[in-house]
Amino acid sequence: MAATPIGNLGDITLRALEVLEGADAIACEDTRVSGKLLNAFSIKAELVPYHDHNAARARPKILARLAEGEVIALISDAGTPLISDPGFKLVSEAREAGHAVHVVPGASSVAAALSVAGLPTDKFLFAGFLSSKAGARKKMLEELKVVPASLVLLEAPSRLAATLHACSEALGDRDVAVARELTKIHEEVRRGTLSGLADQYTEEGPPKGEIVIVIAPPTVSPADAIDIDDALRLALAGSSVKDAASEVAEMTGKPRREIYARAIELAKTAQ
Repeated sequence: MAATPIGNLGDITLRALEVLEGADAIACEDTRVSGKLLNAFSIKAELVPYHDHNAARARPKILARLAEGEVIALISDAGTPLISDPGFKLVSEAREAGHAVHVVPGASSVAAALSVAGLPTDKFLFAGFLSSKAGARKKMLEELKVVPASLVLLEAPSRLAATLHACSEALGDRDVAVARELTKIHEEVRRGTLSGLADQYTEEGPPKGEIVIVIAPPTVSPADAIDIDDALRLALAGSSVKDAASEVAEMTGKPRREIYARAIELAKTAQ
């Protein structure tokens, strides 16, 4: 089994074409989109739909074909398989069943956006799509606020302006790059601040195409940005006092003994 992205036709590698030509079947998100790729390179392999809506039904059939010795390739309509799509479940179950899984590298919207954004890349966090619900989105952004790294988000064009506004309110007015249609004909990258680009897209309306947002790291030190008690409460919700204290001490650079003592106090008051 092999996984590879389609992306723009010009991005496909010779190795990816070799894998697709040798596959007994190709699992894909949309047979119409993938059909264009196969037709362009005269590849005759069978296309098998595999996406969010049919994954639970399609996965056992694909695993059964692997068990019979067939070679199955997994491709995505854009970007890299397993990044914000159901492919990881197929790969996980294929590995559990003892099948070999190989990756065929290709275009990645995350790596491409980081490369062209002009923002720090020594540390970054890929956070995928934020929740469409205001409360959950706010909670996610509060957690991301203290991350000492560039943030990479995916977003739908219709929600771009609202997301930039929400990020500006929660994270502060940081520098940001909005990359659209990466590696394709209509590729565009806009640089600015969160509030500035939010206003631009509000006035212009939603753009077209795939969107990747890269947000600069916080300008203050992580320790200054973090409320110790809030960080401890968040950590204590899913960890022991010891582990929560270690996590927050590492995050803030504060003495572990001091953080541990405060964690014990908070744990007692929460009982």
